[in-house]
Amino acid sequence: MIKFQAEIDVMPKKEILDPQGKAVTGSMKNLGLSEIQNVRIGKHITLELEAATETAAHEKVELACKNLLANLIMESYSFNLKQI
Repeated sequence: MIKFQAEIDVMPKKEILDPQGKAVTGSMKNLGLSEIQNVRIGKHITLELEAATETAAHEKVELACKNLLANLIMESYSFNLKQI
Protein backbone atom coordinates (compact mmCIF):
# COMPACT_ATOMS: atom_id res chain seq x y z
CA MET A 1 0.00 0.00 0.00
CA ILE A 2 1.11 3.53 -0.79
CA LYS A 3 0.45 6.46 1.53
CA PHE A 4 -1.09 9.62 0.05
CA GLN A 5 -2.08 13.04 1.29
CA ALA A 6 -5.04 14.93 -0.15
CA GLU A 7 -5.47 18.71 0.11
CA ILE A 8 -9.16 19.44 -0.49
CA ASP A 9 -10.82 22.82 -0.99
CA VAL A 10 -14.60 23.08 -0.63
CA MET A 11 -16.17 26.38 -1.70
CA PRO A 12 -19.71 27.69 -2.03
CA LYS A 13 -20.85 27.64 -5.66
CA LYS A 14 -20.68 31.05 -7.37
CA GLU A 15 -24.46 31.31 -7.63
CA ILE A 16 -24.94 30.62 -3.90
CA LEU A 17 -25.04 33.54 -1.45
CA ASP A 18 -22.05 33.48 0.94
CA PRO A 19 -23.15 35.50 4.01
CA GLN A 20 -19.84 34.91 5.82
CA GLY A 21 -17.88 36.14 2.82
CA LYS A 22 -20.20 39.14 2.47
CA ALA A 23 -19.62 40.05 6.14
CA VAL A 24 -15.84 39.81 5.70
CA THR A 25 -16.04 41.94 2.54
CA GLY A 26 -17.87 44.61 4.55
CA SER A 27 -15.27 44.44 7.32
CA MET A 28 -12.49 44.96 4.77
CA LYS A 29 -14.04 48.35 3.94
CA ASN A 30 -14.08 49.24 7.65
CA LEU A 31 -10.34 48.45 7.80
CA GLY A 32 -9.60 50.76 4.89
CA LEU A 33 -9.19 47.84 2.49
CA SER A 34 -12.07 48.69 0.14
CA GLU A 35 -10.07 47.39 -2.84
CA ILE A 36 -10.68 43.85 -1.49
CA GLN A 37 -14.04 42.68 -2.81
CA ASN A 38 -16.13 39.56 -3.34
CA VAL A 39 -14.63 37.50 -0.49
CA ARG A 40 -15.78 33.85 -0.56
CA ILE A 41 -15.18 31.62 2.45
CA GLY A 42 -14.92 27.86 2.27
CA LYS A 43 -13.17 24.91 3.92
CA HIS A 44 -9.71 23.45 3.49
CA ILE A 45 -9.40 19.78 4.45
CA THR A 46 -6.23 17.70 4.65
CA LEU A 47 -6.36 13.94 4.97
CA GLU A 48 -4.06 10.96 4.61
CA LEU A 49 -5.00 7.61 3.14
CA GLU A 50 -3.45 4.39 1.92
CA ALA A 51 -4.25 2.87 -1.45
CA ALA A 52 -2.68 0.42 -3.87
CA THR A 53 -2.36 3.01 -6.66
CA GLU A 54 -2.72 6.74 -7.21
CA THR A 55 -5.86 6.06 -9.26
CA ALA A 56 -7.40 4.13 -6.36
CA ALA A 57 -6.48 6.94 -3.94
CA HIS A 58 -8.03 9.50 -6.29
CA GLU A 59 -11.26 7.47 -6.43
CA LYS A 60 -11.41 7.21 -2.61
CA VAL A 61 -10.93 10.96 -2.12
CA GLU A 62 -13.52 11.66 -4.84
CA LEU A 63 -16.00 9.42 -3.02
CA ALA A 64 -15.29 11.10 0.34
CA CYS A 65 -15.83 14.54 -1.19
CA LYS A 66 -19.06 13.60 -2.95
CA ASN A 67 -20.60 11.70 -0.03
CA LEU A 68 -19.39 13.55 3.06
CA LEU A 69 -17.09 16.53 2.72
CA ALA A 70 -19.04 18.68 0.24
CA ASN A 71 -22.74 19.45 -0.13
CA LEU A 72 -22.90 19.21 -3.92
CA ILE A 73 -26.12 21.23 -4.09
CA MET A 74 -24.39 24.29 -2.62
CA GLU A 75 -20.65 23.61 -2.82
CA SER A 76 -17.97 22.62 -5.29
CA TYR A 77 -14.67 20.97 -4.46
CA SER A 78 -11.22 20.41 -5.85
CA PHE A 79 -8.25 18.49 -4.51
CA ASN A 80 -4.61 17.71 -5.02
CA LEU A 81 -3.19 14.32 -4.22
CA LYS A 82 0.44 13.55 -3.48
CA GLN A 83 2.37 10.52 -2.39
CA ILE A 84 3.99 10.83 1.05
